Amino acid sequence: MNDSPGWASPGSAPSDDQEAGIPKPSSPVDEGGPAGQWSPAQPPPGRWTPPAAHGTTPPAPGRGGTPPGPGWGGAPMAAKPGVIPLRPLSVGEILDGAVSTMRAHWRTVLGVSLTVSVFAEIVVILVQRYLLPEPTSVDPNAEGAEALRQATDSAASQLLTSAPGTLIAMIATLVTTSVLTVVISRSVLGRGVTLSEAWAEARPRLLPLLGLTLLLSLMSAAIMAVGLFPGLLLGGGAGGIALAFVGLVAACGVVLWLMIRFTLAAPALMLERQPVLTALRRSAKLVKGSWWRTFGILALTYLLVIIVSLIVAVPFGIIAVTVDSDGLSEFLNSSSSDFGWPFLVITGIGEVIISTLTYPFTAGVMALLYVDQRIRREALDLDLARAAGVPGYDTAGN
Repeated sequence: MNDSPGWASPGSAPSDDQEAGIPKPSSPVDEGGPAGQWSPAQPPPGRWTPPAAHGTTPPAPGRGGTPPGPGWGGAPMAAKPGVIPLRPLSVGEILDGAVSTMRAHWRTVLGVSLTVSVFAEIVVILVQRYLLPEPTSVDPNAEGAEALRQATDSAASQLLTSAPGTLIAMIATLVTTSVLTVVISRSVLGRGVTLSEAWAEARPRLLPLLGLTLLLSLMSAAIMAVGLFPGLLLGGGAGGIALAFVGLVAACGVVLWLMIRFTLAAPALMLERQPVLTALRRSAKLVKGSWWRTFGILALTYLLVIIVSLIVAVPFGIIAVTVDSDGLSEFLNSSSSDFGWPFLVITGIGEVIISTLTYPFTAGVMALLYVDQRIRREALDLDLARAAGVPGYDTAGN
């Protein structure tokens, strides 16, 4: 058996309307069962008396009395070999598991996220300093078709300006997500992993993960283009602008629905060694019936990421403006991208800190959300417990 949560073949999972490989309780012995298991002479049935009749009450589970279990109607404690208990997880347990992974394996987690963040930010700073073209100026007094043309040119210029940074951030996210997903999958089992081991296991999946990311990006771009196209055909009149706005809102809704539906494709691709299209189908199957829950968890995750980003970015931005007196005017003046070196370096350090903290957190939430959905739909906790060597689980039969 492997060490990662991708053991069960997706083709035999209950989400495919099959339940092979998942233990079931044994059937009760009926009247035709083997004789001789019970003595022919049985004691008379006793009478049950409520404990209150004797002036006593049952001890509270887990408070010095009997441990929680079937004796008092409670559920037995779930095994927890690693950062999460092996049962369906609450939202808090998913978030806590991501943070616990960062704390338990901080050398590996911070090693990969810090290295990738520093390299990516250096490239971004160099691109901003030397390669970006001057943004298109916009005349605030322009009207009619001229104002629409300038707005269109400005939007195209800003898109071109942000494209290199977006591409670099996407590649950095791919690398960190691939490596950290391996680390998190081991932490679920209570096992550590070195950076070299995580990289060796993640490296063969980088190209498929890149293909998945590009496919989702192209899919989103195509949907946005289709939504805007009817409005653009009508030109710059009020009707065209209104139709373009409606199309944009509808396209954003469709893109959001698809991105949540396919949000578990990356963990499935990494941990199950699935090809791109199969990973998309796996994600759709795991999210089915849990779209709003998945959306809520991801919304809370990115809200926390935004809060952390602001907490770090605001002080570094103030320091950057204080050190580089021209930085604020250049930052506010959209007609120039000639930022000073002090401004770029200080804000770059803040971005590195933000990325180092948020990359592992978001990757951890994604991986644990995937594990949680498989536990809920496919009883993955049984395979996890066996792989972790939890007492009471048969390891020889698998």
